Amino acid sequence: MNILMLSSTFPYPPTKGGTQVRTFHLLNYLQQTHDVTVLTQRTDDVTDADVAALREHVTELVVFPRPQPTASSGLAGKAARFATFLQQGTPPSVLSSYSVEMQAWIDRAMQDQKFDVITCEHSVNESYIRPEFRQHIQTVVNVHSSVYGSCKNQLHTQTSENAWRDRLNLPLLKRYEQRYCKKFLNIVVTTDDDRNQLSQFNPTAAIDVIPNGVDFSTFPYRTSDPGGHHLVFIGAMDNLANIDAARFLSLEILPAVQNRYPDATLAIVGSRPTAEVQELSQQPGITVTGRVPSMAEYLHQATACVISMRTGYGIKNKTLEAMAAGTPVIASDRGLEGLAVDGKNPQRALRANSVSEYVDAISRVFEDDDLRSQLSQNARSLVQSEYTWERAGHRYLSVLEQKSLREKTF
Repeated sequence: MNILMLSSTFPYPPTKGGTQVRTFHLLNYLQQTHDVTVLTQRTDDVTDADVAALREHVTELVVFPRPQPTASSGLAGKAARFATFLQQGTPPSVLSSYSVEMQAWIDRAMQDQKFDVITCEHSVNESYIRPEFRQHIQTVVNVHSSVYGSCKNQLHTQTSENAWRDRLNLPLLKRYEQRYCKKFLNIVVTTDDDRNQLSQFNPTAAIDVIPNGVDFSTFPYRTSDPGGHHLVFIGAMDNLANIDAARFLSLEILPAVQNRYPDATLAIVGSRPTAEVQELSQQPGITVTGRVPSMAEYLHQATACVISMRTGYGIKNKTLEAMAAGTPVIASDRGLEGLAVDGKNPQRALRANSVSEYVDAISRVFEDDDLRSQLSQNARSLVQSEYTWERAGHRYLSVLEQKSLREKTF
C-alpha cells in the first residue's frame, strides 16, 4: 500500500511532543510494512540533521518552505483575517500554513493515481483535500483535537486568551469543522469526547478512537519513590492551555499547598517558556527550567505530577508520560480525558478540578506511601497494556486498510 501523509508540522524530532510525537510514531509504524511518502513544511528551527534523520524513516520525504505571513499583525490585519474567515470559512490558523506548492504536488499525485490512501496528520492539513478526492482514494483525517470543542471549552472555563474574539469565532469554527469533516471517509480522534463532537458533523463517517502512546525508552519506570513534597508540571510552555495550567497551579493551588507544607516546591519543566511562565519563578518554591535533556529525570525526582489543565481537548501526552514514568498523577477532567483511571477501575490517578480538591489530593499523596506506590504501579501497568505506539500504529493501519465506502471510479 502506498500511503501519502500530509503534515504541515515537521514531524521530527518526536521529543518535541504534541503533533510531532503522534505523527512520527504512526509513520514509523506504517513504514515497517508499507511505502510512506510524507509531505511537510520546514520552519527555521528545523535543522538539516532533522531532515536527514526523518528521511531515514520514510520511503520519500518532500519538504516545502513554510509560507511567510502576508497580512499585517495590527488591527487592520486582524480585521482582514476575520473577514476572510467569515467569507471563506477557513480559520486564519489553517490559511497561514497553506502552501500553493504543496497543493499543486498533491493535485498531480491524485491525477497520477500514485497513492492508495491519503492522510491528514492534524486537521490543519484538511485544506489540501478536495471534496472530489474521496471518490477516488481513501481519505483519512487524524484529528488531534476538535478546534470547535477546544474553543467552546475555553469560553466555558473562562480560560480564553481573547474571549471577545473567540465568541465571534465559535460559530465559524463550528461551520468550518462541519464542512471539512464531510470530505473524509474516515476520521481518527484521540478520545471519546472528540468522537462524540465530530460524529455530529459527519454522521456517515467511520470515526475511530486511537489514543497516543509512550516511548518507554524515553520515559522509563522510576527505580524508587523520592517521597518529600516536590511537585512537577511538564509540557511545552508556549502552549496556551499549558500556560493557563501552570499559572493556575503556581498562583492558586501551590500557595494553598504551602500553607500546609511550607517546604513544598514546584518545577515547571518544558521548552519555550513564555514571559508569563518565566515570571512564575519569582514565586516561593517555584523553578522554571525551560527545555531539559530528560523530562523523565524531573518526573522521577517529583513526589507527584500535577496536571492542572482547565482547557485543551484530546488525550494528553504529559499525562501518559508521567504515568509511564511511575510518578503519581493528580489531574483535572481535561488532563485525564480519555483515560480510565478511577471509578470502577483500579486507582491509577487522583482527579481534582477545584483548588480545594487539588490541595486535598496532593496532601493525600504527600502523606501516604502506600497510595503513591499504588498509583505508580497501576498507572505504569495501564500505559504498558493500552498506550503503546505499537498498539496505536496497529489500529491506525487497520483504519487505512479499510475499503472505500464508495466504489472506486478510476
